[in-house]
Amino acid sequence: MDWLINLVWHDGKFLGIEWNVWKVVGMIGNAVFFSRFLVQWYATEKLKRVVVPTAFWWLSLAGSLVLLSYALFYKRDSVFIFAYAFTWIPYIRNLIIHRRHTEAHVDCPSCGKECPPQSNFCFSCGTRLNAHVAPQKTGIQPRPA
Repeated sequence: MDWLINLVWHDGKFLGIEWNVWKVVGMIGNAVFFSRFLVQWYATEKLKRVVVPTAFWWLSLAGSLVLLSYALFYKRDSVFIFAYAFTWIPYIRNLIIHRRHTEAHVDCPSCGKECPPQSNFCFSCGTRLNAHVAPQKTGIQPRPA
């Protein structure tokens, strides 16, 4: 049994790693960043088509920001810093695009199903949509005649 303890805890190091708070932060960042692939794989298998769910982008953003903080405040390694310095840009952009797309969907007045933007008819019941769609708020006030 001593061999097992020596394998796990040796020379004051757990798993041969010298642990500190920043090492834990880095490990958490890697775990979050890796978990996005599990989320994407699960969503793809569930729908039997390639899917990139919103959770993938949130996990990408969180994982890369945690790893960037690890690189900035602990490692202080320029290669590691630049590897994560700009990855947040496409993650945030994809979240914005997803939100705008979701908000643009139209609910069918007959069956209540959510229909894609700019649909003329409900895919579920066939009800004409464009006659029932309320005009979008633009924030522009009409000028008096």
